[in-house]
Amino acid sequence: MSRRVAWWHCFSGIAGDMALGSLVDAGADLSAVERELAALPVGGWSLEARSIQRGGLAATQVVVRVRETPVVRTHAHIVGLITEARLPERARRRALAAFSALARVEGRLHGRPPSQVHFHEVGGTDAIVDIVGTCVALEVLGVDEVRASPVAQGSGMVRSSHGLLPVPAPAVLELLAGAPTYGTDVPVELTTPTGAALLAALVEEWGPMPAVRVERVGRGAGSRELEGRPNLVQVVIGETAAVAGPGHPVVVLETNLDDVTGEVLAHALAALLEAGALDAWITPVLGKKGRPAHQLSVVAEVPRADELRALLVAETGTLGIRTSSLERWTATRTTTEVDVEGYPVRVKRSPAGAKAEHDDAARVARLLRRPVREVSRIAEAAVEPPTTPTADDPRPPPDPEAG
Repeated sequence: MSRRVAWWHCFSGIAGDMALGSLVDAGADLSAVERELAALPVGGWSLEARSIQRGGLAATQVVVRVRETPVVRTHAHIVGLITEARLPERARRRALAAFSALARVEGRLHGRPPSQVHFHEVGGTDAIVDIVGTCVALEVLGVDEVRASPVAQGSGMVRSSHGLLPVPAPAVLELLAGAPTYGTDVPVELTTPTGAALLAALVEEWGPMPAVRVERVGRGAGSRELEGRPNLVQVVIGETAAVAGPGHPVVVLETNLDDVTGEVLAHALAALLEAGALDAWITPVLGKKGRPAHQLSVVAEVPRADELRALLVAETGTLGIRTSSLERWTATRTTTEVDVEGYPVRVKRSPAGAKAEHDDAARVARLLRRPVREVSRIAEAAVEPPTTPTADDPRPPPDPEAG
């Protein structure tokens, strides 16, 4: 199974507006991002994307203009704002995770429960738009997984609502605990709390650029020029290699469940697929003592079997899992990205034909307010246009009015 990965190269750190700018520069339609952000019950803001240069490199700077108010928002308040908005589900989860990471860190730093943390700079409308906008832009681009390089830090002091703080700021260091980061002698704040919160919540793997087929590259600009380096964060978006052909070894995990609710089953299935299962499904069965039950089955690559087994136990509370080793045959396939009214949709091609990625088609259908079947049909037609009969072909051309 291929996945679309976004890799942030943080050679000059990262801030919330830089992250959003990089994704817009990589092709995320700003009007689509704005339409989704309009669902937030927060007014008095607008977005502007500027084409500028930093260190001689072209980049996009996203500026959030706000009519700021003296309101200081708590974490609980921001959770309410994001939950109330009808955002794409994955974008909503990602945004909530970023603010949750901020709340935990601020709570530790100031000795408060996370739910009672008062956000000052990061609770402003511009910070909310930066963080939620970045999560929406990832969804517009169909990004499944986020990775990042080691993160550069500046030096000196920075002014905050609590007075002067050292750079890197305490919140940034707490947010990036366990992540690779390093200092520089650049006398400004390179990585801000909003940028660090996005990394802490979204990044699944740290390190050099992963092995991907590069599809898009974007650069998001910081607000000032820096001496000796471009003040940018660069994002590379590409697709990982699909599972190779016949005879690929896999592990199948199975468990029978007769005391788990439908809601828990549905969540467990989604969590397993999101964690990297090749496939997962639920089968109704008749269990011990004639009890209605469900069999939850998971297909995993061998290196991920232990991780998915632990997740299966954690999500369902099962007391036993059966494991079998099999071979998984996969037909040769390629993946092509096509454009459907300005939005990317991946289409798989195999000897059996073309098939649009459902998640991409569903995402674009939601953004365009169109039926999923129609978006899929447009995407598949872009890959496999109808054939025209040759002189030796007695079949008439298809009737465009036929049902």
